[in-house]
Amino acid sequence: MSGKATILIVDDEEHLQENLVAYLEDEGYSVDTAGDGESGLERVKSRKFDIGIIDMRLPGMDGNTFILKAHQVQPAMKFIIHTGSMTYSIPRALTEIGIGKEQVFLKPVIDMAGMVGTIQKLLEKD
Repeated sequence: MSGKATILIVDDEEHLQENLVAYLEDEGYSVDTAGDGESGLERVKSRKFDIGIIDMRLPGMDGNTFILKAHQVQPAMKFIIHTGSMTYSIPRALTEIGIGKEQVFLKPVIDMAGMVGTIQKLLEKD
């Protein structure tokens, strides 16, 4: 992939956003953030993103709904699910758009290199 990949982080926990942004920018990615699904969707409508790192429990629109709506706007966008729920299972609607269990990361992510590896694999699928 040429140029910097763009990543959107949608998470209502500001400190988690900041940690992800710092790490991913150090890895050479261009990163934007949103604190809820609605504002995340506005960003998706106005800017191209390669990857979305999406929290599942958001105020208002939940992460599953956000991913489905963002996928309608940008079908090529890939997603990583970032959740604190130990019991999260991927809904059928998300598996149908290509999201697999290797794209689910539990909070807090201890091994950021693993997440970056998944980002790289998703980018190579293009």
